[in-house]
Amino acid sequence: MRVGLIIYGRLETLSGGYLYDRQLVETLQRHGDEVDIISLKPSGYGRHLIHNFDNTLFNHLRDAPYDLLLQDELNHPSLFYLNRQLRPLVRYPIVSIVHHLRSDERHSPWLLPAYRAIERRYLTSVDAFIANSRTTLLSVEALLPGQRPTMVAYPGGDRLLPDVSQHTIVSRAQKPGPLRILFVGNLIRRKGLHTLLAALDYLPPRSWLLDIVGDPNVDPAYVQRDVRPAIRQVNQGQITQHGVVSNWALSALYAQSHVLVLPSEYEGFGIVYIEAMGFGLPVIGSTAGAANEIVQHSKNGFLLPPHNTLLLAKHLYLLSQDRRLLLRLGLAAQKRYQTHPTWDESMSSARLFLHEIANQTHAIQQTNK
Repeated sequence: MRVGLIIYGRLETLSGGYLYDRQLVETLQRHGDEVDIISLKPSGYGRHLIHNFDNTLFNHLRDAPYDLLLQDELNHPSLFYLNRQLRPLVRYPIVSIVHHLRSDERHSPWLLPAYRAIERRYLTSVDAFIANSRTTLLSVEALLPGQRPTMVAYPGGDRLLPDVSQHTIVSRAQKPGPLRILFVGNLIRRKGLHTLLAALDYLPPRSWLLDIVGDPNVDPAYVQRDVRPAIRQVNQGQITQHGVVSNWALSALYAQSHVLVLPSEYEGFGIVYIEAMGFGLPVIGSTAGAANEIVQHSKNGFLLPPHNTLLLAKHLYLLSQDRRLLLRLGLAAQKRYQTHPTWDESMSSARLFLHEIANQTHAIQQTNK
């Protein structure tokens, strides 16, 4: 099967969404499918709308001999009108990979209706969907006027091949010293690093250490305005900023930490949640989005409303003082990880779904001849 995939920028970009797309491409290629990457220039939302009138892109997609066209849903502003022009002229189905909807994020009240309208028009121009969680799929279905073939293919958590024994989790939790907190995510407002830093200001001095992993260059204005002043406020040699790290370095940080904290405004899934659980870390995440499909409140972590700094501080203090609770949550987190599908299992299921969509489309076309 020959597949086209439309993304912004480079497939190697560091984010959970691009990791998902890479894993799917690698699975397709490993099974003999041919994948053609169509890269659109990343820019602002308004500039992306211009792609809909790009004749070079339109002509390429119209003439391409694909059996199926994949689109990362994050590209919806570039494709919401182009898809409608394209569909009567091509024989292949269009399938969208949905990580989360832009209209589920926090936006200015005057922008949100426009984002939702454009996103709805895009979704109605697509033949089928692969969603990264049940929560994401429900969001898609809420915007669609009719049914489309859909599937949920969860991201895997085994990319780093965690090898942490229960004995290690016990020893780590019982070892005296400060609570070792880990934040993993690009430094953008939606990930909530500023909320975590504000919560740390309520904790007793020297009761915690924080490691921050993530690209500070995605939203430098946010880093300059909200992150750096907050770090200066609470940091007394207790915060280490790592930037972008290798898989080996990230594994080492997971292994030495006590808890992963990512108090996002919204997560379509949150790959780092399940990765952290593979290392026996309880997770503190957000009630907004799909974290509740991974984190069971008070069983393997905690779920808190976005921006609730006081409640986040309370739970961090509790974990720093009650190491038996930390241990119980960590062991439960590892058990949750062990029940989660691997990348190979999820992406193989997605590949079978794509082949079914392509075959059904071809069969219908043959019948209508």
